[in-house]
Amino acid sequence: EEEGLVVKIPYRGAFVVEVSAREVAEIDSVRLHVEPYAAELSAEALRGAERPQLLGTVEDLRRAMEENDIPASIDAHLRFHRLFYDLSGHGVLQGMWNGWETKLRLYLSVDHRTYSDNPQQLVVEHERLATVALEGDTDAFRQELAAHFPMGLRAQSGDHGERAPRPV
Repeated sequence: EEEGLVVKIPYRGAFVVEVSAREVAEIDSVRLHVEPYAAELSAEALRGAERPQLLGTVEDLRRAMEENDIPASIDAHLRFHRLFYDLSGHGVLQGMWNGWETKLRLYLSVDHRTYSDNPQQLVVEHERLATVALEGDTDAFRQELAAHFPMGLRAQSGDHGERAPRPV
């Protein structure tokens, strides 16, 4: 309820609030600016002891996509992005990701067209993001991230409605 994912309506019950495409687009528009910074701050760790963890999330994503395991692919996808925030050592960035992750997971779980349209493309995008992150090229990371988000960023201008809450 504190995260805005459950709303209690007196005499009716508790409901899960669906996250709109617009809300995800707004999150992505902020991520486009802060995630490259998180990647920059985490670059040293990712080029060192944490490199296998980054590459492992990409491999987990690949395997989940090949097996058409949507929950596992969503988990690997979000773990990949979480790494940059966690390894940044920056509390505010970590807090931002923590506030977004549940909403992103909920949205992707309900509306996972990203995965069904071209699953191999999602893996390729994460491979490219990992490559430029390991190279420490913040500008290239930002460009790859923008290519990773286009549907969500376009939805920001197109989907103005909020979805109705679903019963818990």
